[in-house]
Amino acid sequence: MEEKSEIRVGGEVRLDTVPVGSVGNIVKVAGEGKIRRRLFDMGLTPGAEVFLRKKAPLGDPLEVTLRGYELTLRKDEAANVIVKVTDLSSVGKAVESGETK
Repeated sequence: MEEKSEIRVGGEVRLDTVPVGSVGNIVKVAGEGKIRRRLFDMGLTPGAEVFLRKKAPLGDPLEVTLRGYELTLRKDEAANVIVKVTDLSSVGKAVESGETK
């Protein structure tokens, strides 16, 4: 996995470290027991595309668009989701719609 300062397209990082506006595909869901099961139940499964819409000022919680709906996650939950970054073109821009590319 890469450090926050080295995030680039094609890199695998934790969901809680990607910048707002990033798009990625879930590679792996870590965690154990109830936490992992809960993430799967919410639709966070390998192969799903996820778009990071918003982060609260202190970084917790964060809002993602996944499978056509918005989902709010705690930072510690998002840390269990590993994504492969596919698009950084919207990073730093105001994001008004929840649509992914």
